[in-house]
Amino acid sequence: MIKYFYDKEADVFYFSNGAPSVADETIEAKGDVLLRVNPRTKTVRGFTIINASRRAQSAKIPAGLPFSLTARV
Repeated sequence: MIKYFYDKEADVFYFSNGAPSVADETIEAKGDVLLRVNPRTKTVRGFTIINASRRAQSAKIPAGLPFSLTARV
């Protein structure tokens, strides 16, 4: 199950493909991006983007994102 959440107060975007597992490893990627990886299969199971709104505003993506960064309660 794919889930995503934007925390407006912290300006952090979370994306998850399935429920987190205690076995998953967190890897710091370039530019305030954290990856949640299954250590056995090496597949990315989720990611976190820090300073998400600033990154979205400065991104040069002509089509934009397939979702909006709105807080969910």
